[in-house]
Amino acid sequence: MIKIREQSLRKLSLTSELVAHCHRDVADSGPDPTQVMLDDVGRVAFVERLLSEKPEGPFWLFAYGSLIWKPEFPTVETRKAIAHNWHRAFSMRIKRHRGTTEQPGLMMCLDPGGVCEGVVLRLSDEGLREQLIQLLQREISRVAALDAIRWIEVETPEGQVRALAFYTKPEMLDGYEANLPLPEVAAILARACGHWGSGAEYLFKTVSNLEAIGVHDENLWTLQELVAQEIRTLHVPAS
Repeated sequence: MIKIREQSLRKLSLTSELVAHCHRDVADSGPDPTQVMLDDVGRVAFVERLLSEKPEGPFWLFAYGSLIWKPEFPTVETRKAIAHNWHRAFSMRIKRHRGTTEQPGLMMCLDPGGVCEGVVLRLSDEGLREQLIQLLQREISRVAALDAIRWIEVETPEGQVRALAFYTKPEMLDGYEANLPLPEVAAILARACGHWGSGAEYLFKTVSNLEAIGVHDENLWTLQELVAQEIRTLHVPAS
């Protein structure tokens, strides 16, 4: 039975003021020249594969991070959802977007085990192919990452659905490292920033939006407290 909490009244330790300390203007370093990048032809071919694999009925997308607070396009329906045997974790080291070669950041993935509470987004049948191409342009830059896109079963108040999820145990990718200690993750997120923004900002927006819809992730809650402490140590003079 699905159980997702009502909207939380908890107050985050990580605030927009603290997050602002982490922002830097960073130029985009561009794609990694050692990687095989996904081009337009590859995107179209993969979208055709997804459409051929799509279960009967609506096309559902499982959102557990930034897709909750920054989807690329309007969605027809949003439902709270639980993915069993998966949990969200900052387990991918990145040198672009929210990190640099000099100060790598961390990206959130779905790692095996536990439970992940999020939402499923129903995409419109009209223009579905174009929406999926747009989604791949945002989420996937290298060919190897296509192997970390999976159909997973998720539970919603209206019943179980099969949904597409990105970066589900992307162990074949360079930089993937599961089970990082939270203090280490906090130290990285408090320092890393790329042309898309800082790791602290990503964490803040994710936790804030999860709490707003009544989803409380204990690990992320502890992490935002640790990141707040780290930022204060780095940027806020002791009174």
